[in-house]
Amino acid sequence: MTEENPRNDAGTIPPPPSRPPTSALPVITADPARATNRSAAPAGKPVTFDRIIAALSWRARRVARQIRRQGPRRLGVAAAILVALGLLLWWAVASFAGGGQPAPDSASPAPAASAESAPASRGALPLEGVSPMDFQLRDCFKDFDPDAQQSTIVDCATGHSAQLVAVEKYGAADSYPGREALKQKARNACKAAPLTEKAGSYGLSYKLAYPSSNSWEKGDRRVDCYAVTDAGNVIKESLLP
Repeated sequence: MTEENPRNDAGTIPPPPSRPPTSALPVITADPARATNRSAAPAGKPVTFDRIIAALSWRARRVARQIRRQGPRRLGVAAAILVALGLLLWWAVASFAGGGQPAPDSASPAPAASAESAPASRGALPLEGVSPMDFQLRDCFKDFDPDAQQSTIVDCATGHSAQLVAVEKYGAADSYPGREALKQKARNACKAAPLTEKAGSYGLSYKLAYPSSNSWEKGDRRVDCYAVTDAGNVIKESLLP
């Protein structure tokens, strides 16, 4: 970016016994009111797997006690009912075991890190061949050439000849304001740059960089200000506080 160059996501309940009980056999049934009181979850509390198992276990124990009190002729129907309760218990266990949370899909790719949400890590300094569009505020440059398409960024505690001391940006939806307006914006950015008192020891001048009409069409909205010395790589500190 220079003045002229473009910075370029049920189991089945078993059926009832095939021969229904007759008047000669006792019918083992549950009292609906008592069944509701014993097996249903209290109002306001969720029906959980433990509560269902407890209710079914209580029903099985009750039927077992009834079987022990029956004569041999009466055991058939009672045993069938006990088997049915056992199958119902098995169904409840299988249903809850299969209704848990699914295991993570190992084939699903991990979310990609957003390049906009985290600052880019450019590696250790010095960095050679860096494009002006990748310059960051406070960067220091060795052998700086404002018209070059690439530059070398160094630690500001080592010798350098320029530093990026101000960056302004236009909005993405803004219209191209024209060269003179861009130049004035860059000058204002330079004047507002908070340089340290030691900056006066280096005989500095300002270099301006702003979009051309071509680079603006490509999305360039940066206006940069560099503090530069013509004496070579003599600056060995940051010019910004």
